[in-house]
Amino acid sequence: MKNSDRNDSNDFGGSFTVDGEAVEVDLAEFGWEPRTPATPKPVDERPRLQKALAHAGIASRRACETLITSGRVTVNGEVELELGSRLNPGDEVRVDGVVVQLDVSKRYFVLNKPTGVVSTMADEDGRPDLREFTEKIGTAPADRLYNVGRLDTDTSGLLILTNDGDLAHALSHPSFGVQKTYIAKVRGRVRPGTVQQLKDGIELKDGPIKADRVKLLPDTSNSTNTLIELTIHSGRNRIVRRMMAEVGHPVLELVRRSFGPLNLGTLGLGELREMSAAERGAILSAVEDGGQKETARNSRDSENTAKQQVRNKRRPITAGRPGDGAGARGMRGIAAKGNPHGRGGAGRGNNGTGGNNGGKNTGGGSGRRDNRGGPR
Repeated sequence: MKNSDRNDSNDFGGSFTVDGEAVEVDLAEFGWEPRTPATPKPVDERPRLQKALAHAGIASRRACETLITSGRVTVNGEVELELGSRLNPGDEVRVDGVVVQLDVSKRYFVLNKPTGVVSTMADEDGRPDLREFTEKIGTAPADRLYNVGRLDTDTSGLLILTNDGDLAHALSHPSFGVQKTYIAKVRGRVRPGTVQQLKDGIELKDGPIKADRVKLLPDTSNSTNTLIELTIHSGRNRIVRRMMAEVGHPVLELVRRSFGPLNLGTLGLGELREMSAAERGAILSAVEDGGQKETARNSRDSENTAKQQVRNKRRPITAGRPGDGAGARGMRGIAAKGNPHGRGGAGRGNNGTGGNNGGKNTGGGSGRRDNRGGPR
C-alpha cells in the first residue's frame, strides 16, 4: 500500500487514494474522537491603565508605567501597582491625588471674557455673547459648550467653557463653594478697618456674607480710588459689587483673576485657551472634593458660632468704669494690676483721696497692700 494523499482537511476521516483507488476512511471506527474546534477567547476591550493615562495626556506610556509602579496612581481610592490592569467604565483614576479625565472627548477651555459680552451662548436681545469665542474652536454640534457660572456684562475675567455638562452643573452649584478671586477698583480710599469689616462679615438683604481673604493693592494712578483683592466662595449674584457698595466703596471696575485652582496668568483679554492636563485634573478634583470641603466648612462655622454663643453667656456685660473691677470682664485685667492711673479706687482715705503717694498709704480704710507693696 502506497502512502495515502489527503484530499480532505478533516483530521478524523476523509477520502484517501490507496494504490490508485479512492478509499473512504472514518477514524472514529478506530476509536478516535473528533477534535472540538477551539472557542475563540472573548476580546477584553477594556483599556489598560497605563494606556488610558497616556491617552489622557498625563505622560508617555513608559512614564505612566513608572507612575503606577511607584504607587502614585489610585483607582477608586485604592493604590494600583499592577501594570496592565484594566479599567471599568466609571472608575475614578487619580495621579498624586489629582483626578484624571479619561474621556478625551471632554474639552475644557479658559476664556478671559471682556466687558460688554453677555455670559450666555445665545443672547435673545442680540447683544454680543460667547459664540464669538466658541466659533473659533470649531466643535461639532454634539459637543455643545457650556459656560460655568456667569460674569456680569460689565465684569471681565476668567470664565470656564466646557462640553462636560456634569462638571458645569457641579461647579455652578453653591454647595461646592469654589473660591474665586477678584480685583476691584473702587471709589474712595479703603481703610484697614473696612478690610477687617469685610473679613468679619456684613449683612446684605439676602443674608450675611464675608470674604475669605482681602488685600489692598498699590494704586498710583488715582489717589481717590483703591485697588482691592477679594477672595470669596459665594456664588450669589453680583456679590462683590454689593459687598463693596455696602461698605461705602462702589465698584468702578471688576475682573475675576482666578476660579478655584485656575488662574488667568498671561491670557490676554478676549483670548481663549484649552486647559492643560494638570489644570483639568485640578478642576475635576475641586469638583470631587468640593462637596466634602463645603460640608466641613459649614460644620466649622456652626461650631464656631455655638462656641461664641457659649462665651457670650459666660461673659455678661455689666456697668462700670475701666479699672474698678466692676465693668466688663475684659477690663478686669486692668483692675487686677491695681490703679495704674492713680485714681480713687477701693482704698479711699479719710480725706477722700486714694492711690499711691510716694509709696505711703495716706488713706484710711484697710490700708492693705498687695504683693508688690503698693496699695490695692
